[in-house]
Amino acid sequence: MTSQAADGPETVVASRRSKLTPEREQEFFDAVLEQIRSCGYDAVTMDGVAASTRCSKSTLYRQWKTKPQFVAAALRSNREVRFAGIDTGSLAEDLREVARAAAEWSTKDTTTLLQALGHAVMQDKELQQALREALVEPEVAALEEILRRGVERGEIAADHPALPYVAAQMFGVQRVRPVLEGEYADPDYLLRFVEAAVLPALGLT
Repeated sequence: MTSQAADGPETVVASRRSKLTPEREQEFFDAVLEQIRSCGYDAVTMDGVAASTRCSKSTLYRQWKTKPQFVAAALRSNREVRFAGIDTGSLAEDLREVARAAAEWSTKDTTTLLQALGHAVMQDKELQQALREALVEPEVAALEEILRRGVERGEIAADHPALPYVAAQMFGVQRVRPVLEGEYADPDYLLRFVEAAVLPALGLT
């Protein structure tokens, strides 16, 4: 779809949202995210999602006026914080657990989804915000909480210059390894990365 509203008439876009069961709504969300992973964002159309879920296109337009709105809602529905609840009592061990959790995220399908949305996210602010809310900000907040506890325990100084860059390190390595090496950042790779790069940068050898 090249235009946000090209697939549906104004009468459909303006019509009142109908009620869907949570299960049916999630079926639509799962379908559009799977098509994005498989085909890329630009190739996804309301027609394709309607066909795969056996509904009318007008049903989708009654619920979500544009493709970006539909995808944004799907991303928000898929929110899961993998770093939440990590608290071993040691900052170094917490970061090792973060690596394990991040590897599970990376080797499943999140990296594929991020890559498939890459260009579209840069062009559409609503989609960008939904991606950040669903996949980035909750993990960053959980990671910052882990670092805060490390500061409170006296394991690292609050003004340590490396602290602001831990999230960039963890997220960056997941995105870049498929580009550099053609492989996802699996648990072994991310644990080695944390041991060799993240912990030394924080003075936690």
